[in-house]
Amino acid sequence: MATRPNGRDMRMRQSLAMEAARILAASGGRDYFAAKRKAAAHLGAHDTRNMPSNAEIEQALTDYQRIFHADTQPEQLRRLREAALEALAFFADFAPRLVGPVLNGTADANTPVTLHLFSDTPEAVGLFLVHHGIPYDEASSRLRFGSEAVVAYPSFRFVAGEQRIEVIVFPVDGQRQAPLSPVDGRPMRRAGIDAVRALLQESADVSER
Repeated sequence: MATRPNGRDMRMRQSLAMEAARILAASGGRDYFAAKRKAAAHLGAHDTRNMPSNAEIEQALTDYQRIFHADTQPEQLRRLREAALEALAFFADFAPRLVGPVLNGTADANTPVTLHLFSDTPEAVGLFLVHHGIPYDEASSRLRFGSEAVVAYPSFRFVAGEQRIEVIVFPVDGQRQAPLSPVDGRPMRRAGIDAVRALLQESADVSER
């Protein structure tokens, strides 16, 4: 029978989650594993068995932003979603979907806009960027589809204005199965242009109240 963590263990877990959230907020990245390791090092808890889950860190990040960045993060998120809306329209021929922190609401000024595109020839995306005179870097994004299934997909990274954009290219039939979220292990949430437009309208309505 599993034993319930005692109060000291829970406090350590919460402290690690908050420190990892602070690290993520400062960097703009979403490498939860690296953030946990750095948090453990900062707190002198290298050998702890009380590491928080990614979902706990995500919640801590939301709390951290609400407490320390309530005057800036909502506006930054709005601008990122506006940039995402433009990117979704730009890549309309590739059935684009917004994913990640910009969609989930934990993004800040340091966060790139990440899109999933769909094309059976990834080179078509590169040629599309070249045609529009957009310099880019090529990379590979490893995404998980099960406990053992990790697949690498080609990605393209570039800057539009001052905003970093990352697009990950899936085969056309990749629309039917989303990779697993690194936060909760469930299929990653994806949103098309209408859903992102609705999010922007919703936030505008809230700000007017």
